[in-house]
Amino acid sequence: MNYNSFIAKIEQSIKKNWDKDALTDYKGLTLQYKDVARKIAKYHIAFKECGISKGDKIAICGRNSAQWAVTFLAIESYGAVVVPVLHEFKTDNIHNIVKHSDAKLLFVGNMVWENLNEKDMPNLQGIISLEDFTLLISRNDTFAYCLDHLNEMFGEKYPRNFRKEHVIYDKEDSDSLAIINYTSGTTGYSKGVMLPYRSLSSNIESCENMIHLTPGDNVVSMLPMGHVFGMTYDFLYGFTAGAHIYFLTRMPSPKVIVQSFPKIRPKMICSVPLIIEKIIKKDILPKLENKLGKFLLHIPVIKDKLKAKARQEAMDAFGGNFDEILIGGAPLNSEVEAFLRMIEFPYTIVYGMTETGPTITTERWENITYKSCGKVAMNMELRILSDNPREIPGELICKGKNLMLGYYKNLDATSLTLDKDGWLHTGDIATIDENGAIFIKGRIKNMLLKSSGHNIYPEEIEAKLNNMPYVSESLIVMQDSNLEALVYPDFGDAFAHNMTNEDIETAMKKNRISINKVLPKFSQITAIRIYPEEFEKTAKKSIKRFLYQRIEN
Repeated sequence: MNYNSFIAKIEQSIKKNWDKDALTDYKGLTLQYKDVARKIAKYHIAFKECGISKGDKIAICGRNSAQWAVTFLAIESYGAVVVPVLHEFKTDNIHNIVKHSDAKLLFVGNMVWENLNEKDMPNLQGIISLEDFTLLISRNDTFAYCLDHLNEMFGEKYPRNFRKEHVIYDKEDSDSLAIINYTSGTTGYSKGVMLPYRSLSSNIESCENMIHLTPGDNVVSMLPMGHVFGMTYDFLYGFTAGAHIYFLTRMPSPKVIVQSFPKIRPKMICSVPLIIEKIIKKDILPKLENKLGKFLLHIPVIKDKLKAKARQEAMDAFGGNFDEILIGGAPLNSEVEAFLRMIEFPYTIVYGMTETGPTITTERWENITYKSCGKVAMNMELRILSDNPREIPGELICKGKNLMLGYYKNLDATSLTLDKDGWLHTGDIATIDENGAIFIKGRIKNMLLKSSGHNIYPEEIEAKLNNMPYVSESLIVMQDSNLEALVYPDFGDAFAHNMTNEDIETAMKKNRISINKVLPKFSQITAIRIYPEEFEKTAKKSIKRFLYQRIEN
């Protein structure tokens, strides 16, 4: 099997792009590729002096930053195993992941550290600040001495300056463990996904085949690097391509994007649907949905001008310099997708999961089929477990270079997900068309079985409901054999139209009547209940459904 070394990709990019900008904290620190190499060399000295061996686990928990990225690269190129921990995780979950992963060191952001308790992570030898590399906790006297004398040790090892010929990293075995990535999960239980180096390399190859970054291109890293989508597409592919990666270092709200993207002008953007949908719905669609705009859309010549204007405004909202926006992590709202297609906006869908690091299917925007998640990705193959997969949904299973090794210290969960023939069971229900385009219908675990025997895929109903007036997001749940909708309204839009809470209730009753007209009898919604705040979500912005299984009357 041909294998392009992940470590070699990192090494080659550093040498090739030595004097180019590599990592920037927006409105803050910038590191060139040669700076990254020096910092990696210092980390390697520290790891060796402090007794860290290849294969040891080292955890990182903090917001996206240049220091986070350097720490990750240093651990990987040393041969240790990175345990990226989402900084959004609750304190107890962080403690448990650090313990379960057998991490020897923890690099932590200061905001996260404030809420942690080192006594709940007794096996750590040291805790180090991501901000300034200071030692926060040491249970090994060597650590304190080493960090205090690190610059001196570096000078002794490289007395005639550190140069690109010093950048030589041991190459990995393709199946050796590179990362343990704990899923954020919609079921409430985090599992440690063991990703080998071949998964990282294969996913980068898929990016190279589909996206065309060149050295010096700007990339914005706004998805959490503790999750594989942001880690692989924004960061690892960006770095190996010689790009200049910007870290927003704060939540990527529509306001932050509109302010920062025109200045950064990224060439490639990765996003979850929620961010795209908010910007399109709030800033672009209203300009076309007034009476004059609707009238003009029926006049062919003017329609083209309006489409071009809408496309330009949508492009400008994201910096105006990108080839495509890659959207993944959750289904894209069908109304927003239809609009993007109408104005010929360059969006590309990526479907996958942590267990495939993450890519399973994708398709460039020029060829993507409406409502599909593309076709099987490079280095992967898939099947749908159905006698008639074009018409009858079945579970999507896949295998290939991207696949995980299994779940860390969890053979039972591994055997339930990876079968004896090496196929990974995704838990997603899908169909496939004659051209190979995949259409995800929902999750097996989310499927609702009615007493009539009908299978209900709540995601399909929610997608329709989310397109209705004053609905921000929704959840379909089963209540005593009846389907009910839990809706978080778009209060901002409603109050902008001078609506009261009673008016919102009335609007939801109208929405229920309207949606039931297009739903089969067996999937009719019997009630809509208003939820007062946004639903709690995972890092990839999927709703944590397990928290909302019963609606309180």
